[in-house]
Amino acid sequence: MTDASSRPAPSPDLAALARLHGVDTSHTAWDGRRVPVPAATLVDVLAALDVDAGTPALVRRALEDARRARARRLLPPCVVMRSGHPATLDADDTAQVWIELEDGGRCEVPGPGPAPGRRTLPPSLPLGYHTLRLRSGGRAATAPLISAPGRPGPLPERTWGFTVQLYSALSRRSWGMGDLADLAELAAWSGRSLDAGFVLVNPLHTMLPAATAGHSPYWPSSRRYPDPVHVRVEAVPEFPYLRGADRARVAELADAGEELREQVLTDGALIDRDAVWAVKRQALDLVHRVPRGPGREAAYERFIRAEGRRLLDFATYRALAERHGADWRQWPAGLRDPRSAHTERARRELAAEVEFHRWAVWAADEQMRTAQSAARNAGMSVGIVHDLAVGAHPGGADTWMFREFFAPDVTVGAPPDAFTAQGQDWQQPPWRPDRLAEAGYAPFAEMLRGVMRHAGAVRMDHVLGLFRLWWVPKGRPLGEGAYVRYDHEAMLAVLALEAHRADVHVIGEDLGTVEDGVREQLAERGVLGTSVLWLEKDAHGRPVPAERWRDACLATLTTHDLPSTAARLSGGDLALRHRTGLLDKPLEQERRAAAHEIAQWHRELRRTGLSLPGPRDQGPAEGPDGGPDDGPGEGPDAEALHAYLARTPARLLGVWLPDTVGDLRAQNLPGTFDEHPNWQHVIADGDGTPVPLEQLAASPGTERLTRALRATAAGPAAQPRPAHRSEGPSPHPVSGPAGATTSQ
Repeated sequence: MTDASSRPAPSPDLAALARLHGVDTSHTAWDGRRVPVPAATLVDVLAALDVDAGTPALVRRALEDARRARARRLLPPCVVMRSGHPATLDADDTAQVWIELEDGGRCEVPGPGPAPGRRTLPPSLPLGYHTLRLRSGGRAATAPLISAPGRPGPLPERTWGFTVQLYSALSRRSWGMGDLADLAELAAWSGRSLDAGFVLVNPLHTMLPAATAGHSPYWPSSRRYPDPVHVRVEAVPEFPYLRGADRARVAELADAGEELREQVLTDGALIDRDAVWAVKRQALDLVHRVPRGPGREAAYERFIRAEGRRLLDFATYRALAERHGADWRQWPAGLRDPRSAHTERARRELAAEVEFHRWAVWAADEQMRTAQSAARNAGMSVGIVHDLAVGAHPGGADTWMFREFFAPDVTVGAPPDAFTAQGQDWQQPPWRPDRLAEAGYAPFAEMLRGVMRHAGAVRMDHVLGLFRLWWVPKGRPLGEGAYVRYDHEAMLAVLALEAHRADVHVIGEDLGTVEDGVREQLAERGVLGTSVLWLEKDAHGRPVPAERWRDACLATLTTHDLPSTAARLSGGDLALRHRTGLLDKPLEQERRAAAHEIAQWHRELRRTGLSLPGPRDQGPAEGPDGGPDDGPGEGPDAEALHAYLARTPARLLGVWLPDTVGDLRAQNLPGTFDEHPNWQHVIADGDGTPVPLEQLAASPGTERLTRALRATAAGPAAQPRPAHRSEGPSPHPVSGPAGATTSQ
């Protein structure tokens, strides 16, 4: 890989032009070095923003144009107000300024105050998406105005819950993969029997076929709508009214679905999402044809009206994808634009298929609402926590529907670091910050609204992307990218407003290297962070004591991208990484390092009185450096580690559901594709025997692991350290959205 610092540096004009468009001209690497961005990268990134900087003359012209446009602009692209924070506006003293409110009302902005050329926006402005208008002389301007709360609401009460990849939690009633009815059962059981306060699931976004985009739920076709593959066919209210041949045919399809389930639960097969959808697609089509009663029809029509054109476009994409393939970039040219005459004609020709896909979204939405209702009826204080992926597939529904809002010929990823020397490509196009601002962040708000609708909380993958993203132009090495800035004040305002309206909490996945002040800004706005036990280390690599963990966070032992607790404690994770060629060092050296780490945590457990009696209390012998030696020694177990988690002041405590049965298998092994069956494992015990949801509920391990957490409502005696601290690189790689890893 060529060192970016050896590439031609940008001219002062090119650097100034890049900064005007929010493109950083250098970044701080994981090891503290300041790395300049090559000139060619800046040219390519600017091109993705419709700025031609191909020659010095074009750079000078673009720079002059940008400065002239900025000087002539009467209003900024988007104005943001936060409750409790005075907001002012630059405006000529003679200008007329007013606000058209979201509800159709009008609010005048008072004339100039003591400071000439400054206007104070009304502090009592209603929360919402408004339009700011200004008229001065013969000129006029408008700009979106977002009036947002300072924070969505109070932080959640201290509680605990399971975290799980829904597809992996099959019941004896599902068709080959876990579904929304299984989610409702999991919530009802854990809420009523175990006093759990939430269930966190993987993104349930609409996916492309696995043959097109792999199995990762973090690489969806659309983050806007849920995937109907999660629908329980028998739970659709019209299902009991099937008659005649249709009923017989659905019974045959149910048998096929049950066969898929038994292949997974009995024969040890991998979960096959595409096969499940092939069966459900046919069954749902027949259920869709059953006439709806007047009440159900009214509910459906209301849903259709509320979703409007966007749902129609999404359903059109789904119908076109069935005919032309999932990646719209390979479609006939006339169909690549959702507003073209060709697309409109195809929409009419495929009217029946389009209508089915609109209905299928509604069916999924209804069952998501049922799951959240089941959670709240079971006494859960939070309920279902939905996961929001950081981006979408470049050939999927979102980039077709919102095409003008995504940067072309650019992918998002992470620069090289200690864990991924080549850098990372997440294979997802980024939002264009300029287009988002011009639209008042409506596409971002729309996406949040969809995922928050039936949630008690939302986890945002790579929440740091609200501040900046690493853009890599097509054809360039991953290390030759650049950070592009987003108006985080506006992004956070939209997040706070939508969360406030939906009455949900927000959890940000903020692991890895974080810029100074970012965690503090997130905490100020009520966004909880994420803390993982194995990553909670001080500057010397020692475990951070439980009492010093931050309180405004979701704390867990592991995540879907890290080894299960049983795999880490047994060394099974190292064996897997060795088999797949992912170890950077010899296996024995990695084993010694892992033993050292586990011994450190064992000693920390002993300090808090949580280690088990017997030989474990002796602990490993100390080496000459004062730490444990490299011998195997005894270590902590999963029960003690979960009890330790309960000693932290964290508001939310998560238990990886597969840990309750000692699952050794990794749902995702970052850095692999064909080498490991990522995102396809059912939950299994330590012997690899699949465990259906019914057996999970009766597992003795569930009682043991959750015992300490079920008394968390009173909170720990320890005093929390200040919420959200900025730190250096994480001591462990953090997952990227498409099965990669990042310490970004």
